[in-house]
Amino acid sequence: MNDRESSNACSKNEVFRCGFIGLGLIGGSIARALRAYWKEDASLLMVAYTPHKETVLSAVSEGIIDICADDIDGSFSDCDIIFMCAPVEDNNKNLEKLLPFLSEKTTLTDIGSVKTGIHEEIKRLGLSKQFVGGHPMTGSERIGFRNSKASLLENAYYIITKTEETDEQRVENLYNLVNLMRAVPVVVEYGLHDRVTAAISHLPHVISASLVNLVQSSDNSEGLMRKLAAGGFRDITRISSSSPVMWQQICLSNRDNILQLLDDYMAVLSDMRSYIEGENEEKLLSFFSSARQYRESFSETLTGSIPRSIVIHVDIPDQPGNIAAVATLLAVNGINIKNIGIVHNREFEHGTLSIEFGDPSSLEKATELLPSHGYPVHTDSKELS
Repeated sequence: MNDRESSNACSKNEVFRCGFIGLGLIGGSIARALRAYWKEDASLLMVAYTPHKETVLSAVSEGIIDICADDIDGSFSDCDIIFMCAPVEDNNKNLEKLLPFLSEKTTLTDIGSVKTGIHEEIKRLGLSKQFVGGHPMTGSERIGFRNSKASLLENAYYIITKTEETDEQRVENLYNLVNLMRAVPVVVEYGLHDRVTAAISHLPHVISASLVNLVQSSDNSEGLMRKLAAGGFRDITRISSSSPVMWQQICLSNRDNILQLLDDYMAVLSDMRSYIEGENEEKLLSFFSSARQYRESFSETLTGSIPRSIVIHVDIPDQPGNIAAVATLLAVNGINIKNIGIVHNREFEHGTLSIEFGDPSSLEKATELLPSHGYPVHTDSKELS
């Protein structure tokens, strides 16, 4: 199905009306993607509400949102679909406010990374037939609408959850919208979703924050650990920059699954401690080999719930003008740089320049271009030259 067929399949109405309650990083990215890829701009009308009205007014001024709602009110009564994009607990409260204005034709969906709670609330409110759960497995350490972008959803898994009561046509319509946004839709049962995301998203965030706090409490008065923290440590703890309030709510909303996995993880750590203490070379080698083999089986073409760092390291001679030469080479070839800096901690044998890009395609172009001009590139500890 092409983009035009996807957009037309979503509604038989002349105008497809889309609502957003909450318009942060993910909600904003969904709105941007719909606006960017919808083939018949005149047929798409989007209305949004957030408690911070200036956010929606900014989206209106950019031409992303058409109508700024003053509240959760009749502005949403004629929507074909409404994306509930507030934090997990707030979505449940917003459903209550939306109920008096909700049309039977409207499909409700959300973007939360925990699904059990909202499915239970939907059932309590008698809305199961028109609700289809959603979870775009993407994100960024930067939050808010100002950091949203359509490309955030590109090639990201977008989980769709349903119950036995869910209208299959609504599932198909959301599936088509997800395809239109250039994400990858996957339909699963909501309980399974919560167990999976606890393992691959929620527990890693807990571990990341724990590592950062451990280093903070272990650092000396001069802050030497903070000063030298780079490379691997920054990569595995980058997600700790995410919203504390959001992760507080996620931990409490998916409590049982996270607790079970924490117990399992602590058992693994206990085993690892015994291997190191006992100088068990065979067990240590097996532990790291197994992890490496499984990690290298992951697909690098699809993003998951932990945002991927789009960074390369470039080997350049320590001579005046070389940083400018690399930046100019990328610029004249239409490759946009998000961030650039010198790597002081030489965790890479050669890499001295760290370059971050805004999207995977820019990284791919750079890794082809730079080596051909005599600048070896390193990514994921592998040299490309």
